[in-house]
Amino acid sequence: MPGMPAEAFHVAGRAGSNPNVHILSVIGAINATSSPAFQNAVGAATAPQLILDLTEVPSIDSMAIGVLVRAFVSCNKSGRKLALVGLNHRIRNILQITGVDPLFETYASIPEAESALS
Repeated sequence: MPGMPAEAFHVAGRAGSNPNVHILSVIGAINATSSPAFQNAVGAATAPQLILDLTEVPSIDSMAIGVLVRAFVSCNKSGRKLALVGLNHRIRNILQITGVDPLFETYASIPEAESALS
């Protein structure tokens, strides 16, 4: 029986509710194949506040962890704020197991993250 086709990976950026916020909505698994596109999108976002909406991300791998940690370091060094939104149980577990979960502010929704960051 053939497996289900993987959902195509896509990152879409948009402005938040104020000009200091940039939101990147990610669709699909972040893995070795999709991590370069994810990293490029994160690197191109230069707003003072960055929200990564991972609501539509079913799973991440070690490459994704690396991109997330680099995003945290970059934002931290430049005085920018970073928030993760919509983490499912699997992603939360991976962040905890790898010990990087304390680095990230996480929120259930984009409005909640925007409110907390402002």
